[in-house]
Amino acid sequence: MDIIKTALRHIRPLLTLESTKMAALGIVAARLDCCNSLLYGTSSDNLRKLQVTQNALARVVCQAARTCSATQLRRQLHWLPVKPRINYKLAVLTYKARQSGSPSYLASLISDCVPSRSLRSSEKLLLSRPYRSLVMADKAFSVCAPMIWNDLSFNCRAATTVNSFKRNLKRELFYTT
Repeated sequence: MDIIKTALRHIRPLLTLESTKMAALGIVAARLDCCNSLLYGTSSDNLRKLQVTQNALARVVCQAARTCSATQLRRQLHWLPVKPRINYKLAVLTYKARQSGSPSYLASLISDCVPSRSLRSSEKLLLSRPYRSLVMADKAFSVCAPMIWNDLSFNCRAATTVNSFKRNLKRELFYTT
């Protein structure tokens, strides 16, 4: 990753902001996103290392000094920090599995919460959380997807299209971080 950041830093003056963003997202951010659903529940030390990489990439793209605030640069680039980005990807997978049943292997792991009696929460589009006996089970999609989904606002959960869901979700995650 350091080699890629260094190479991008050297050619950055020759590129526009948009082309640099595309290159950064295509090369480095794709590696950050690779299997990021497996990173759910990982240690804060591992997340910190990934965050440092993303911060350095934001500084390269914006041609900012190392002392410049990476938070402001990420906001300017519309990039979510690493942990909310992991939640974003899992929430989008959950939405697609819930709405279209695709991919079917993930759709079979989640189910709507159906209370035994009529409650106000029965109309909030919540998912049922399975019983787990080990903390390690929190990393399973069947456990983490309902946890992330149920923490979203009703406005976000009730979105009718994937694009409106993504827009609401990103807005919600930006304002909570």
